Amino acid sequence: MSTPVHLTPTRRPAAVLASARQRREGSRTGGPYRNPAEHALLGIQAGAGNRAATAAVQRARAGEQAGGQGSAPQNSTAPAGAQKKNYRDRIAGLLDRFKKNLDPIDTFIKGVQTPANAGFTQQAAAAANEGLKHSAAASGTSAASGNLLTEATGTVVSGMDAYKNMKDARKHETGAGHHTAGKKAKVKGTDAVIGAAGSGAYSAAIAKEVTKIQKAADAAVASEASGIASASVAALKSVRSVFRVGGAARKYRKVKELGDPHLVHAESLARLNESREHANWAAAEAFVALDAYWKQDGEGRLELIGEAVDAAWEAMGEARDAAETLQRAERDVEKLNTVQGYAKKKQLTKIGKETVGGALGESTKAAAGVVTAVAAGTAGLASNPVGWGLAGAGAGLVLGVTLYKALRAATKRYEEVRRPEVWAPQGETPAEAASRSESLKHALKFWKKVSKGERQAMAREIYALAAGPHIPGSGGTTQEMRQSGMALLIALKAGPSDHKLDEDAWVASLDDPAKTDAWIKEIAEQLASG
Repeated sequence: MSTPVHLTPTRRPAAVLASARQRREGSRTGGPYRNPAEHALLGIQAGAGNRAATAAVQRARAGEQAGGQGSAPQNSTAPAGAQKKNYRDRIAGLLDRFKKNLDPIDTFIKGVQTPANAGFTQQAAAAANEGLKHSAAASGTSAASGNLLTEATGTVVSGMDAYKNMKDARKHETGAGHHTAGKKAKVKGTDAVIGAAGSGAYSAAIAKEVTKIQKAADAAVASEASGIASASVAALKSVRSVFRVGGAARKYRKVKELGDPHLVHAESLARLNESREHANWAAAEAFVALDAYWKQDGEGRLELIGEAVDAAWEAMGEARDAAETLQRAERDVEKLNTVQGYAKKKQLTKIGKETVGGALGESTKAAAGVVTAVAAGTAGLASNPVGWGLAGAGAGLVLGVTLYKALRAATKRYEEVRRPEVWAPQGETPAEAASRSESLKHALKFWKKVSKGERQAMAREIYALAAGPHIPGSGGTTQEMRQSGMALLIALKAGPSDHKLDEDAWVASLDDPAKTDAWIKEIAEQLASG
């Protein structure tokens, strides 16, 4: 709990009180301030002083908001830069919120409306039903417009995130903060490029549907261009998913190569157990010796008993320390086994999602785009249901993965507020559990990210295993266990080479309390990515 702040009454300086007393006495006795002109002059001075003080306070507050540097010079540009950055962050936040609100509608359009439109278009072409064809084209125009709005907004947000993370990576230069920001910059930059290509494809889709509505002569050309554009974007997304699957597979293999912690640390645990047994035997022998001295008579008996008591006390302390070291090592082995299993599970889950939703789903959509382009070019496959079937299959795969991810995220948000004690950091008082209705409301806030979930808890556990002795809670970690924790970090692509550090500097960063938050954030990101 924070220490309560006690407000103390502000005391007026003695000089101010004396000055006020002099002015009161002067006004009563006809003293130095009895002249009306002097009163007016004093009023002007007081007003100017108040305005100057107000301006000084405002400059100081502006300087504190810009960087906590106190009052800024009058010609300083720091407040303007801070305001510009603040506006940029606000705009990025609003656009991100707007895009996340569009995502459910976009998911429905891609998974339901677009495949249905393709089916109606095929049916209209087969039956030569102009009314149905016109209705399907109008629905397709609205669907592509919704997709374009979501894609364009996402492109802008990704571009702004990429720029921000590039600046953060240049600012940090090395270490966990540099690697996290640099990787995000690459991912968001790729998302921006693909988003721009997707926006172009949806623009072509709008043009295609408009030409159908207007029964323009170049409808076939527009359909062919739209099919090629959509196929190209889907193929690009499919290739990216293949690379992600490869990265997750390599990370899974490296974590698996670390071996079962129970087997890897069996020898070190055996040594610790042997040390504990020796310490227990030494304590037992010390107590036997103490008992023998108690039974002896003669000179020096008390001195011998005192020495025996000291020896027994020291032996008991060593036995206790050996037992605690063994118990701590056994707990750490269990933790290491848990976090390694979690890391492998995360990579397998990523492989599954990227394979189904990306490699298969997007490649199927690419094939549907090719069929659409061929049908438009030959004019003989207009009523062929192959394109419709491929579009529906691809959309179904992508929709299934999207719904799975949305359900998982909603479940995590629910648990975050319903059972905050489950994944709360050790030593931190968990927040009060929310009611069932409040938890359900929080779970439906799809634009919010989970801040205190299982992944963050596992990141803290991994960091505690690999961190140095100066990090609270890591002082009792054995050297063998610390080496295993570091090996896991290297397998998760958070090693010295990834952070542009030599091994000594990398190990020192793990033992720096000021970098704890950056490390936990880095590990959480590496657990989620391939």
